[in-house]
This record gives sequence, C-alpha cells and structure tokens, in this order.
Amino acid sequence: MIDAWLGLLLIKMAIAAGIVVGCSLLAERSGPLLAAMIATLPISLGPVYVFLALDHGPAFIAEAALGSMASNLANACLMLVYVLLAQRFTTLPSLGLGLLVWLAAVLTLRTLALPFAAIVGLTPLIFGAVHLAVRPYLAARPAGPPERPWYAIPLRAACVALLAGTATMASSHVGGMWSGVLAGLPIVLSSLVVMLQPRMGGPVAAAVIANSVLGLLGFGLGIAVVHLTAVPLGTWPALALGLVICSGWNLALMGNARLGNTRRPPRASP
Repeated sequence: MIDAWLGLLLIKMAIAAGIVVGCSLLAERSGPLLAAMIATLPISLGPVYVFLALDHGPAFIAEAALGSMASNLANACLMLVYVLLAQRFTTLPSLGLGLLVWLAAVLTLRTLALPFAAIVGLTPLIFGAVHLAVRPYLAARPAGPPERPWYAIPLRAACVALLAGTATMASSHVGGMWSGVLAGLPIVLSSLVVMLQPRMGGPVAAAVIANSVLGLLGFGLGIAVVHLTAVPLGTWPALALGLVICSGWNLALMGNARLGNTRRPPRASP
C-alpha cells in the first residue's frame, strides 16, 4: 500500500510539473487559448481523486467534490484580481493579492456552508461575470520569443511538483470536504503566472489566465456531476463522467473560437 501511495504521489507531482511546463511553451508558440484549455483540464486534479478513491468510498468522493466546487469558485476570484492587476503590476503583488483573495473566498464559502444547489447555481453566474470582466484582456501576445536561463523551467517545475506533493499528502489527513478544497488549490494557475509573467510580461500571462475562465466553468460543471453521481453510480463511473464533461466542454470552447475566427472578415491591406 505504501508503494502504491508513493507511486500515485510521484505521478501527481510529475503531471502537475509537466502541465505547467507544457502550457508555458504552448503560450509562447500557439497563443493563450490552447494553453488555457490544457491548463483547465482536470489532469492535475485527477490523480488526487484517484488517490482518494483508492482509500475512501463514494460518499467521501461526493463530499470532496463539493469542496472542490467551492475551491473552484474561489479560483474565479483569483483570476479576476490577477488579470486586472497584472496589466500594471509585477508578479509578486498581482499574484500575491490574488491568492489572498482566493483564501478569503474559500474561508467565506466554508463558513457559509452553502448547499450544493447554491454552489452549482453560483458557478455559471460568477464565471460568466468574470469572463465579461476579463474579455478585453484575452488576446495579448508576446512581441517575440522571450529569453530565459537554462535552469528556469526545471527549477519552477520542481517547485510545482513539491507543492503538488504537499497538497496531496495533506489531503489524506483531513475530511472529505477539505480534501476537495486542497485538491482544488490553484497550483497550476499560480505556477503558470510565476513562469509566464517574468518572461513574457503581465498582459500575456493575464491573457492565459483570462482564457482559462470559461474552461474552469466547465470544470465546475464536471465536478458537480461527480458529486451527484458518485454514490448512485460508484466512484469510477462518476470520475469518468466528470472527465468526459470537462474535456468535451473545452473542446467545444476551442471549436467555437476557431469557428469565430473563420467567420471574422479579413483585415483590409494598408
């Protein structure tokens, strides 16, 4: 059991680091939308739930999903604060204040102990409002390929892996609700900011985060389905269904964006 636990922990750490590095490179080469759609897939969250499912029953997973829904709502607050601040300020104040707002939002939601119906109702409202607020910042791109020291990506990837492992280990010592909150820690989002903003500038990093807003709306809907179906269907079918919903949602967003680009009239030549 120790070997299985350690293996899952290492997988979680490696996947989280790989996502951050991959999305950073994608943001440099193919724009913020594709990077955002990959970052908001539950690839990083999934191993945590696999670990929880191996040790706990469907009721625990359903409770954890409710905690992740609350954490996801707090992510929307983080994204709004960061995108607005990153237009003018450096990484530390922009991300630092965003994380403080995330923590305040999580603690407020846990204090209120909102029922599932209220959280699932707030999810499209909050993410829709945040999307409207950050729409002016969706399209920023770097002026050119940024220079970076050779150790920048390995060092930051190692930090992400360490954070992911810490969150996973802590989740095994708390109840289902807080396990879900910890699983939803904005490790990937904050690490993307740390990697992108110093190298590519605040507006470009903010564009990746802004494009992630609607992706996390789909994640919220997917984890809501996990909460509803874990007990009646079982843990593994519920997790698979949540993954299908999240993946399908992001593919639909990308397809809609591509369709919008093809319908846009070409710019007139000067």
